[in-house]
Amino acid sequence: MPAPADPRLAAVREKVFAGARLTPDDGLYLDAHADPFTLAELANFVREKKNGTVTYYNVNQHLNPTNVCVYRCRFCSFRADLKSPKGYVMTDEQIVGRAREATEQGATELHIVGGLHHQLPYEWYLNIIRAIHREFPDLHLKAWTAVEWDWFERLTGRPTRELLAEMKAAGLGSLPGGGAEIFHPEVRSQICDYKADADQWLRVHREWHELGGRSNATMLYGHIERPEHRIDHLVRLRELQDTTGGFQTFIPLAFHPDNNPLGQGIPKPSGLTDLKVMAVSRLMLDNFPHIKAYWQMLGIKTAQIAQSWGADDIDGTVVHETIYHAAGSDSPQQLSVSDLRRLIGEAGRVPVERDTLYNEVVRDRPAGKRWQTGRKLVALN
Repeated sequence: MPAPADPRLAAVREKVFAGARLTPDDGLYLDAHADPFTLAELANFVREKKNGTVTYYNVNQHLNPTNVCVYRCRFCSFRADLKSPKGYVMTDEQIVGRAREATEQGATELHIVGGLHHQLPYEWYLNIIRAIHREFPDLHLKAWTAVEWDWFERLTGRPTRELLAEMKAAGLGSLPGGGAEIFHPEVRSQICDYKADADQWLRVHREWHELGGRSNATMLYGHIERPEHRIDHLVRLRELQDTTGGFQTFIPLAFHPDNNPLGQGIPKPSGLTDLKVMAVSRLMLDNFPHIKAYWQMLGIKTAQIAQSWGADDIDGTVVHETIYHAAGSDSPQQLSVSDLRRLIGEAGRVPVERDTLYNEVVRDRPAGKRWQTGRKLVALN
């Protein structure tokens, strides 16, 4: 594709092809002025430079042990009050049973997040990790957002670094990226006041990285934020990654407006907005190995197209997802491995199964037994 006639856009394009870092102003200019074809071209160039033609997926399940939450984030459709009929707390037997189900279905990862229940002690959350890891030591436990870690600190009066180390010793494998929402206080104060702010979120991930752990990062977009808030968010993540190198994947999360106070009068982001955010994220986060198009949030068709707009991961089988379906997601509750491989192939990519830490997983078919090859699936540069 020839360089655009717009000299500023042409200069940004040259920086991308030269591997130079984009400034916040560059990101804002792309968001405001780049046509979709140019955005896709640039993001796909970076995507293929880092990960070739591969799209990663994993076999995973979700576990949300409780939806009772002390906070009332305006965008949340999942939470429930203590005495609400829809509120629940899973028993130990149900929790271990869910882990057993995941293992029997070949999952390599259990993604564990939930509400901040104000009548459950920190030890209840710790015991979830201990109990599952004791029964299923090979199942990777990706658990508790930075907001939950901040809550654990408030419950115990102990520093988060100490709590992180304790859970790591109990079997915690990595941290999910949830709770980031939008870092900028102008937005955060309106959509999720009182819970962990940007500095606290970033501190938890920094401490986890310093303990040798890996984590993901997210951004909730498509509500009241503006492009400058999104760019600010991406730059803060990029700066922490420069320091620790502990982030694996960035996941843009599209806001779903159903069944929450924030969604009144706000339409769901369009497919083009989803792809635009994906592309700009890929271009700004030059030090993140992977960008994930989470099919549960985007829908299957957009997640497929996103593989040519900067994404190189589509997530996984995702059994028992409840948080985004409560907000109106009409995606299926789960996909089979054959579905994922077909969808990736249709997008012109090569499907590769990974574990949570981006080690390749190879399975005997049809028996389904798995083993790690030892080959680390990392960005090419």
